[in-house]
Amino acid sequence: MTTPVLSARDLAVAFSVGGEEIAAVHRVDFDLHAGEVLAIVGESGSGKSVTSLAVLGLLPRNATVTGSIVADGTELVGASERTFASIRGDRIAMIFQDPSNALDPVFTIGYQIQEMLRRHDPKQSREDRRARAIELLAMVELPEPEERLDSFPHQLSGGQAQRVMIAMALACDPEVLIADEPTTALDVTVQREILDVLRRMRERTSAAILLITHDMGVVADIADRVVVMRRGRVEETADVRSLFSAPRAEYTRALLAAVPRIGAEARVSTADGAERPVLEIEDLVVEYRNRRRRHIRAVEGVSLAIRAGEMVALVGESGSGKSTIGKSVLGLAPVEEGRIVVDGVELGNASREAIRTVKKRIGVVFQNPTAALDPRRTIGQSIGEPVRVHDGVKGRALAARVTELLEAVELPASWSGRYPHELSGGQRQRVAIARAVALDPLLLIADEPTSALDVSVQATVLDLLRRLQERFRFACLFISHDLAVVDALCDRVVVLHRGSIVEEGERRRVLTDPEHEYTRRLLAAAPVPDPDEQARRRAEALAG
Repeated sequence: MTTPVLSARDLAVAFSVGGEEIAAVHRVDFDLHAGEVLAIVGESGSGKSVTSLAVLGLLPRNATVTGSIVADGTELVGASERTFASIRGDRIAMIFQDPSNALDPVFTIGYQIQEMLRRHDPKQSREDRRARAIELLAMVELPEPEERLDSFPHQLSGGQAQRVMIAMALACDPEVLIADEPTTALDVTVQREILDVLRRMRERTSAAILLITHDMGVVADIADRVVVMRRGRVEETADVRSLFSAPRAEYTRALLAAVPRIGAEARVSTADGAERPVLEIEDLVVEYRNRRRRHIRAVEGVSLAIRAGEMVALVGESGSGKSTIGKSVLGLAPVEEGRIVVDGVELGNASREAIRTVKKRIGVVFQNPTAALDPRRTIGQSIGEPVRVHDGVKGRALAARVTELLEAVELPASWSGRYPHELSGGQRQRVAIARAVALDPLLLIADEPTSALDVSVQATVLDLLRRLQERFRFACLFISHDLAVVDALCDRVVVLHRGSIVEEGERRRVLTDPEHEYTRRLLAAAPVPDPDEQARRRAEALAG
């Protein structure tokens, strides 16, 4: 067996909070070899990201790290900042989850890559740095790499920005890449492209990859070995095929059972048989103007309807127009043509008072609950605000309503005084859902509400949404790129491609017997939690 390029022994991390020591990681062991992809998986709070940050010395000052982390013969636990500075970027690099936060919006991507190169090799000429930046962007298969040097982060799609992050991580030819949820917020086709880039990069450079993820489909697609963590402890370590075919730990079996899979059974629809739909969209056209005053059509002639108690999914790649349609209903996108009717009120020509009244009955659940909730307000204040503002409810009546809503999303009423940062991601999303249903909505718009959640939390949130719909009987426009989640939750599916509907129909028919080639391509790109099936798909793709 070759010497590992990165290893951990008895790794433990504790945080000092208010004079109390809170253990986050307990006696973790792992080895990572050259050219290997080692996935660390687990729920939120399992310690997987804390473990990866400990490797690079990026934990806050109140963290205490004990045990051993060795990178190519260098002990990193207790190492000086100078030692970490020589390790970061040169020998171990990190790809962060959210490129929009990791990239500086003020500078072009070319400047940011070249600045990193300059810091690591000040003697390199400006021409060489530029040539290396172009080479890196070509390596991660970004189209027109030379022209892209002058682009700002906001001018790139999510997948393109993540490719830039990978290029920056590769800038100094590191031995180890730590990829922390690198595909979480990406649609299935872009996710597959990013995984292909990582796979080919590993083959070209022999770099080892430490993959932090909650997506078991991604693990099945790219990992060689898997470390399963729970509450800071290692539950199981196994090669990827053994883990999926014969998991030893009970927790691993529960984790795999929670993964949504396409092929859900038929279920009784809760859709209302009323003649008039809650939401009607007819021939919708949405146009944006860029800085050169050119017109860009984001949505082209879309028509759909949703009845009370029905959940309709909008699926498609980034840029397909699915989120733009949701924004159009909320009045947040420039509608050029078409009609949007909510509960009989046409939003384009109704009075301001009528629009205000009907919009009060539209709830919204956003993708990122951390950004959607005000960090200065308690969760009780956030949930109660719509009721206080629109219905004038105050005092004990408001507190009683907040308690009712917290209990509806299965959170303790005593938590009303907590702040968002005191909750996990899944708990924050429950708070966001409680706020969205506070005014008994006729229509709920859910925009990627579970994409950033781990599989077990995702399963509970999806179950919660379904039960809330049965209770409140709202119509739901569910925007998602995760086809397995759509299959688990929705009644009908509308497939969008470049702003137009290419296919729509009953959930089981569209997801098991698609008519359009684009729908088939989406289904083929969606990773499944089965290493053998993923290998078969890749072989077919190469043969094709």
